[in-house]
Amino acid sequence: MSDSTTYTPPAVWTWNKASGGQFASINRPIAGPTHDKELPIGKHPLQLYSLGTPNGQKVTVMLEELLAAGHTGAEYDAWLIRINEGEQFGSGFVEVNPNSKIPALVDRSGPEPIRVFESGAILIHLAEKFGAFLPTDRAKRAECLSWLFWQMGSAPFLGGGFGHFYAYAPTKIEYAIDRYAMEVKRQMDVLDRHLAEHRFLGGDEYTIADMATWPWYGALSKGQLYGAGEFLQAHTYANVVRWADEIAQRPGARRGRMVNRTFGEPSSQLHERHDASDFDTKTQDKLKPA
Repeated sequence: MSDSTTYTPPAVWTWNKASGGQFASINRPIAGPTHDKELPIGKHPLQLYSLGTPNGQKVTVMLEELLAAGHTGAEYDAWLIRINEGEQFGSGFVEVNPNSKIPALVDRSGPEPIRVFESGAILIHLAEKFGAFLPTDRAKRAECLSWLFWQMGSAPFLGGGFGHFYAYAPTKIEYAIDRYAMEVKRQMDVLDRHLAEHRFLGGDEYTIADMATWPWYGALSKGQLYGAGEFLQAHTYANVVRWADEIAQRPGARRGRMVNRTFGEPSSQLHERHDASDFDTKTQDKLKPA
């Protein structure tokens, strides 16, 4: 092991703000708002408050796929929540999601607003609302939901585990990186073996399970997460790469990946989305500098 120090946990843990690394300014061991700030409300039935991380992309991909399939009631406003600036701790956001994580959705299409938080819950809510991308056959539905919840349970190992220690932690810890790299490669092997025999995660049908998994594991297979493609040899999972490439060709998936995105090429960033025409007129390459 390369670590030269040994850490002995104290009898009682205390919060040291200086130990948070890149996210020290926003991480804290308690919940609740840090400041008063109401959320904006746009003109559409669905109000999304998010950021174009893999978790945020799940929902915008779903919304754009619904619109591409002709579900006009899925029109939405996507408001940017800058988590690096602590906007997820505003009182309005905490009211929608007490866990202070993106994405968060308010469905205002009915008599009373419905809040939905956690990306998997949002996907199921939308799928059931519009009768799309979630099979009605019991066996196929069970398969789809099994893979959806597999993703929900697995991605923290990829993001908060491997991604944090490989890319963001202030100190490179060999044990932590090795532990999570092993788990991520095991997960990629799970996907690769399944996709060797199935076109999509649920079988032959594109579903919310694919929409949830693609922004994480599809991006990893293409070397687009944490600069870790070579380190993990992600390109060797050929069936995952094939699946990721097929989804990337879908117009709804391509548009959804752009929404609330604040990184990458300016032409791939649509910070906020309030109309379908925004993709043609309001990506960062088309806006004049402030």
